[in-house]
Amino acid sequence: MRIKNLKLKNFRNYEDESVDFSAGLNVLFGRNAQGKTNCAEAVFYLCTGTSPRCRRDKQLIRHGAAAAEISALAEGLYGEVEISARITEGGREVRINGNKITRNADILGNIFSVFFSPHELRLIQDGPDERRRFLNVSISQLSRPYYVALMRYNKILEQRNNLLKNRDLGMVYETLPVWDEQLCKYAAVIAFKRAEYADMLSPVAQGIHAELTDGAEKLEISPEKKYKGDEKQLATRLFDELSANYDRDIRLGFTASGPHRDDLDIVIDGTDAKTFASQGQTRTAALSIKLAEVEIFKKLSGEYPVLILDDVMSELDLPRRKKLAARTSGLQTILTCTHAERVLYGREVNKIRIEGGKIK
Repeated sequence: MRIKNLKLKNFRNYEDESVDFSAGLNVLFGRNAQGKTNCAEAVFYLCTGTSPRCRRDKQLIRHGAAAAEISALAEGLYGEVEISARITEGGREVRINGNKITRNADILGNIFSVFFSPHELRLIQDGPDERRRFLNVSISQLSRPYYVALMRYNKILEQRNNLLKNRDLGMVYETLPVWDEQLCKYAAVIAFKRAEYADMLSPVAQGIHAELTDGAEKLEISPEKKYKGDEKQLATRLFDELSANYDRDIRLGFTASGPHRDDLDIVIDGTDAKTFASQGQTRTAALSIKLAEVEIFKKLSGEYPVLILDDVMSELDLPRRKKLAARTSGLQTILTCTHAERVLYGREVNKIRIEGGKIK
């Protein structure tokens, strides 16, 4: 998978720019706050329909403009695909090969991408919602049924939480089983896919982590709650768990169990990384997980995703920089940094200088 061209119009600090990417290593370089990360962000947005930096699309619109427009021409196993998005205060319009799509799920699976920046340390350091977000974005690119189940689960969960706040307790107790039957159908898909993904992720990340640390540390990843069985068995188990906790949920006013509360255990040398890992250990563990994500995409889709590395090299020592550069060989990489020469290491590189929102 590779992106051949990216066009930006009134996106972040870009007025109207176009950039061509090579199939190998593309280095976006320049001083800080010039637009390097904005360019990388646009690529990831067109791949996933979401920004790695903000939750509201309207933040992507250039100050003073009515709308932002971005588009990418990409090439993969099944030929070329063009994705474009027009973002306004009121929403967005996405087109694939010129055809307007009506479902957000249709964005996924056209261009695969993995994004890593120093902010991804939140994957280790922050609360469970960051790790769930990682799983959701990654699995959704590979599985539209997962994305659809996730959207429907969240909608029903919101309705269930609203019901729990109702003071007509007779009606609440009578209605909850109806909502829970639907909720658990989608919860089972989510739980099964997450456990399946974690089982693939752990050994790959462990191997990469051993390589990056020269075998000095061992990384282990597993779901906090180990789900077993098929989706039907999971749905039954989750339904029973919800039914046994009606009083608790009514007292709290929200649903306190289910996939929206799950977490991943990330352990380094038998110790909880979320609590005890140093900054260096956290950085290496997060990078290992992201590089493992790349390998899983290759295994399941048949081609490597576009790898986006935003200001990562400055956070690594020289041996790890070299190992990371070696690992990116053979796949399209978009890398942002302040000095291009730091990451070349004798490789052929497409160097793109960015200055004040301009492609130089």
